[in-house]
Amino acid sequence: MANSKPWFNSWPINVPKHLEYTQITLQEILKKNAKEFPQKTCIIFGDRELSYSQLDFLSNQFANSLVKLGVKKGDRVAIFLPNIPQFIITFFGILKAGGVATTISPLYREREVEYQLNDSGAQSIVALDSLYPIIEKVKQKTPLKNIILTGLDEYCYKKTRPPDIPKTFAFQILLEKALCGSPNMKFRPNDDLAALQFTGGTTGAPKAAMLTHTNLVSNAFAFAAWIRATTAQETFLIALPLFHIYGMTTSLTVPISLASKIVLMSKFESTKALEAIQLNKVTVFCGVPTMYAAILANPELGKYHLTSIRVCISGASALPPQVQKGFMHVTGGLLVEGYGLTEASPVTHCSPFDKTMQTVKVGSIGLPLPDTDAKIVDLVTGKKTLGIGETGELMVKGPQVMKGYWHKPEETALVLRDGWLLTGDIAHMDKDGYFYITDRKKDLIKTKDFSVYPRELEDILHEHPAVKLCAVVGKPDSLAGEIPKAFIVLKDGAVASAENIMAFVNDKIAPYKAIQEVEFRKELPMSSAGKVLKRSLQTF
Repeated sequence: MANSKPWFNSWPINVPKHLEYTQITLQEILKKNAKEFPQKTCIIFGDRELSYSQLDFLSNQFANSLVKLGVKKGDRVAIFLPNIPQFIITFFGILKAGGVATTISPLYREREVEYQLNDSGAQSIVALDSLYPIIEKVKQKTPLKNIILTGLDEYCYKKTRPPDIPKTFAFQILLEKALCGSPNMKFRPNDDLAALQFTGGTTGAPKAAMLTHTNLVSNAFAFAAWIRATTAQETFLIALPLFHIYGMTTSLTVPISLASKIVLMSKFESTKALEAIQLNKVTVFCGVPTMYAAILANPELGKYHLTSIRVCISGASALPPQVQKGFMHVTGGLLVEGYGLTEASPVTHCSPFDKTMQTVKVGSIGLPLPDTDAKIVDLVTGKKTLGIGETGELMVKGPQVMKGYWHKPEETALVLRDGWLLTGDIAHMDKDGYFYITDRKKDLIKTKDFSVYPRELEDILHEHPAVKLCAVVGKPDSLAGEIPKAFIVLKDGAVASAENIMAFVNDKIAPYKAIQEVEFRKELPMSSAGKVLKRSLQTF
């Protein structure tokens, strides 16, 4: 078992040292930084800017609007928005009103939205006006009472007209009519929920992880300390979807806790990301491997100055070593792999911040964050702790681990054991305490009684000069049980045959791991967080 180092002597944000994260709510962090840095730019969105005092003021107004609509402490409020400033105002407004935020992907369709609204019991929703047709189809089958709509061009204080829809409210008009000042709410950060984050979980079916203020605050503090961020001096590029827990923490609560500048992108596009980094002198960028790969593959890459980049984190899926090395070469900054899951708010591991690369191990997810413990247990019972170099399931324990799954005690019992969380990921630990994710437990390929880990094959595929994106899955086979099959997206203008691809990989591995089939695609199915959806490829 690897024990984390004690908390750093200096706090990652400017708060009184006698305050522990168990005593602080997310909205208190915003309030404090708004008081200390009132005129500092908080959000840049297009050509508009919003200061910390403005964000605090607007989120107070929205909180009072929710209270006036009947939202009580503990009520769930859904956010059905893309990456726009209204998302951030809404998120903190919900918390100030004593509510619990539950975010819904703007890519979801009727069935998914209906399920999440019913499961969370949300009676209020803040949505993009263009998404209202989805709400209209499901509202009679859900607990919804309050529907608040906003537009992409509305931004924060632009005038808008009321929606021509009965029983709906215009976001901006609610703000204009609201009282000033934060509602008078008392909180128990260690017990009160801040978010219900839906996830496939470690056991499959969609379920909501109950995340407290302490869960989210502790993870924000730990991550900020880990990347050695400096209060009020960092500029974060935000391209991860904020409705996803990875984006919510590393791209929202962390920069807010640091009084950082947030450069908000509505969606990731490699050219726009390059422009934003250069124009705003971005210092921190948290993304997924496909984002970094897309930046490297951009034909205009050489035209941009990216030397402001100090540290970047890759998460959500395995970071190919070739992408990691290539990105650090062109930026001069550090790109390391981190690890987490929704049930842990989400970050549990990250490689140390070390520009000399002396303590960074390529291919490793790094060490546990402060106050976080980790160990490897056997795959069968999950009870036997394994030794150095032995492969098993990763378990974690720390203040960021969820209270459990919403209204699902049986599911909770499957993954939480005496405060330890079974992650569902196969991993091992080396002699220095660094962890390595071999693969998802459910993605493991079993061929002729051998275990084949797709990540190993994908890392080699990414070394091929023609490969842009790839995924390896197990294809059913009557003789072997399963065989490794690769799905490939080639770089623009690149040419490669299936035989060439297989030879490139299979010459470097044991025969039983050999890729036996290759399928070329123009694109791969991706989640809204930029992760390849392997289940969608397994339609054999």
